Amino acid sequence: MSAAETFVTILGLGLITVLTRCFFFLSQRELPLPHWLKEGLRYAPLAALAAVVVPEVVMTRGELITTWQDARLFAVAAGSAWFWWRRGILGTIVCGTAVLLLMRLGLGW
Repeated sequence: MSAAETFVTILGLGLITVLTRCFFFLSQRELPLPHWLKEGLRYAPLAALAAVVVPEVVMTRGELITTWQDARLFAVAAGSAWFWWRRGILGTIVCGTAVLLLMRLGLGW
């Protein structure tokens, strides 16, 4: 691929990205969404987070973990317990990270 083709490709991808991200700003009025779509979009952030986090917790090098001696499992359990107890995101992150670090550094898991 020549330098000109590379430049045109990057420019085109940049324009497509800007257009798709700004699509809702281009309209002068609010676009109506069906009620079922609004309800479904409420769960999109949770679904995206689960799709990223769950494989990282239960898999190592593309395979399911086979032992309970994995610090990630205990970190998830501690973070989940904190969230159900206090309902705070920051505390959940700090608690889970603290358990993960203590088990990795202390037990070498």
